[in-house]
Amino acid sequence: MERIDIDRIIEMAWEDRTPFEAITFQFGLSEGETIKLMRTELKRNSFNLWRKRVNSGVSQKHLMKRNTNINRFKCSLQKVISMNKISKR
Repeated sequence: MERIDIDRIIEMAWEDRTPFEAITFQFGLSEGETIKLMRTELKRNSFNLWRKRVNSGVSQKHLMKRNTNINRFKCSLQKVISMNKISKR
């Protein structure tokens, strides 16, 4: 996996509104594989903070825990993105 992909996965994992299913869709990593990647790429304290946040009520990383009004992976104002690549204009 390329460094740019790893950086994007970490960024998506930190975002509260991006579910693990979006990471699976774009990169083929399961929730467990994402957690493993975060454990190896982040400092110990940063990983612990991330896990605490994911497991708290603030994060909506799991689709089953999400508000049913949220039915998309991205902001409605975001430019069109296809498979994590910005479409040419």
